[in-house]
Amino acid sequence: MATRTNDTEKTNGQPGHQPKEDVEAAVSLTPGPVPPPPNGGSKAWLQVLGSWMMMFNTWGTIITFGDYQAYYERGSLFNESSANISWIGSIQSLMVFIIGAVIGPIYDRGYLKLLLLVGTFGLVFGHMMLSLCTEYWQVVLAQGFVVGIGGGCIFVPALAVVQPYFNSRLGLALGVVATGSSLGGIIYPIVFINLIDKVGFAWTTRIIGFIALGTLLIPILVSEMRAKPPAIRKVLDFSAFKDGPFMLCILGCFLGYAGSHVSFFYIAYFGQANGWMTGNLALYLLPMLNSASAVGRVLPNWLADKIGPVNVVIPVVNAGGIICTALFFGFLSGIFVATPPLLFMVLTRDKTKLGARMGMAYALVGLSVLPGGPGAGAVLQHEGDNLDWSAAWTYAGVLPLSAFLVLCGLRLWLKGFNHMAKV
Repeated sequence: MATRTNDTEKTNGQPGHQPKEDVEAAVSLTPGPVPPPPNGGSKAWLQVLGSWMMMFNTWGTIITFGDYQAYYERGSLFNESSANISWIGSIQSLMVFIIGAVIGPIYDRGYLKLLLLVGTFGLVFGHMMLSLCTEYWQVVLAQGFVVGIGGGCIFVPALAVVQPYFNSRLGLALGVVATGSSLGGIIYPIVFINLIDKVGFAWTTRIIGFIALGTLLIPILVSEMRAKPPAIRKVLDFSAFKDGPFMLCILGCFLGYAGSHVSFFYIAYFGQANGWMTGNLALYLLPMLNSASAVGRVLPNWLADKIGPVNVVIPVVNAGGIICTALFFGFLSGIFVATPPLLFMVLTRDKTKLGARMGMAYALVGLSVLPGGPGAGAVLQHEGDNLDWSAAWTYAGVLPLSAFLVLCGLRLWLKGFNHMAKV
């Protein structure tokens, strides 16, 4: 009887009772089962805010390289070919994906704050060192490697922190997070455009670094793992190579990313080189693209919760390769940032392998920056200094068109000719 009395006291809020918030905190400190995702609430949406800031600085800086490319093409800092210049942005993008693929086990051990601190340092320090650069190889090290590695340290946490807080609304939450990259691709280029002629390259780059520092303090303060995984994820899952639909999805995303990077890197230079826009007006093409892209990253993910991510990605990937204007391309290409995480989650049946598979997928998809950046630069300057924009934009259109065909094949593999199936 005494034992039953004590149990009753504990459930009625007496000293032995542990409030719900404390239970949640206790659960988050140790591996094991966790309560169902809350799908909302202040704490869950604070994680979305923190991840939004991470994406603001990872993909935001990747996309902003398009304006750096246009500036470097002027020869004010150094003289290199378009293909060589695009290697800087390609290395930066590649580092984000490659480093992001191998830090999964570190995140799983609960070192979220350490990753955020290291990533913040890399992004800020890289920009400060970039402001001192005067030669090509120095820019490759500072902007390509240091900024890229810093971004890679916070890329995985940006996606992983949110997932345990949502299930039925996960697509919407990830879509909101993905808009951070679009806003980064709007704000950072506008800062660059408005300051480059007033304070010069060095101080413009330092100010971008200070903005990164200020915005990354938010996830350092609010981001919190809901629970440690029951087991440390593996870096590689070799069974993925035998999973036909999963590998077909990676191929489709690879081709789509490659096509997107051509426009991200070259659209500003396109307006500048043709003399259609005076002064720095051509540099505004990139923030225009990302303004539309912000909408294109939320709506498709919201729709994916209703009809499935594969059904959403197919029509968008085709149109993105055909419509080569900044606004339409921006709206339609936003899916390549927002939807791939959902695709990889849906196509991974054994969720204990999700971390390893997402890491592998992003590492392979990250290689797409090589044909997307330097590859397009080589096509653009195929005869010395002569620019062949028709060849470059045809190249940019063929890549996502190929992705469209691959993803159509994926849908047929999964559901056959059942056009109404959610997949």
